[in-house]
Amino acid sequence: MRWFRATAILDYVAGRSVVDIAASLHIGESSVWDWIGWYRREGLSGLFTAKTPGSKPRLSEDQRRELSVLVVAGPLAAGFNSGMWTGAMVAELIKSRFGVSFHPQSVARLLHQMGFSVQRPRKRLARADPASQTTWIQVRFPEIKKKPLKAVE
Repeated sequence: MRWFRATAILDYVAGRSVVDIAASLHIGESSVWDWIGWYRREGLSGLFTAKTPGSKPRLSEDQRRELSVLVVAGPLAAGFNSGMWTGAMVAELIKSRFGVSFHPQSVARLLHQMGFSVQRPRKRLARADPASQTTWIQVRFPEIKKKPLKAVE
């Protein structure tokens, strides 16, 4: 693409018409006019494309730091009844604290950008006997299961 832009500018400076330049390069005249405008405003650097910066973040750095502290403190400290965060809960927290709406599924991306990862608790009974659990998994469960268990190494 740079070659097209440079060729178009060189031809324009040499006195060729925009119509002729566009026809010879098999591109639209509006593209040639855009390139000429960029060249006039910025010189040669105007002919190079840069990665677009994207949209402005919806939460400032200070807000993200505050959210991080709130997430680490846990949902109970934030006034929720659950001991485990969900996307909907974090979205509700962001809306009430900062006035910014996030879809619960977008919260996961935001938290990942902030350095958090999905954590799922293990489902274990707190007062269960470990020996009884092992017996259940290795003996009793295979007896009642329709399909045989894969060998565990």
